[in-house]
Amino acid sequence: MRASEFITEGRTGSIQDDVAKALPATYAIPELKNQDPYLQYRFGVAIAGAKGAKKRSEDNVPSFTRESPWGENEIVVSYGEDMGDIINDALKAIGMSGKKRLSTTKSEETSDVCTKSPVIGFKGY
Repeated sequence: MRASEFITEGRTGSIQDDVAKALPATYAIPELKNQDPYLQYRFGVAIAGAKGAKKRSEDNVPSFTRESPWGENEIVVSYGEDMGDIINDALKAIGMSGKKRLSTTKSEETSDVCTKSPVIGFKGY
């Protein structure tokens, strides 16, 4: 079957009537463009969790949003001290600038992590 056999060019977002009868409930979503795979991904996740939205609100779980807090931004994690300079050089090479550090420069335990052993050392009898 060719696309021209079921897509009606004159009516945007529609299909031919005889084909429409053969399909189950089919929807066009004009705001969800094929050129934005991140938005398509988020929509798929939203569909998966749509029925649980009421339960999430009852459990005080944050509601689902169109974008995650980081959106589709590139995230780079580094344990090297000079990574900030490397990122700047790479951005400059492609004609871009602007990075935002989200964390401290060192990897450290969070305040809720116990760093001392609760077990007392045994020195013998």
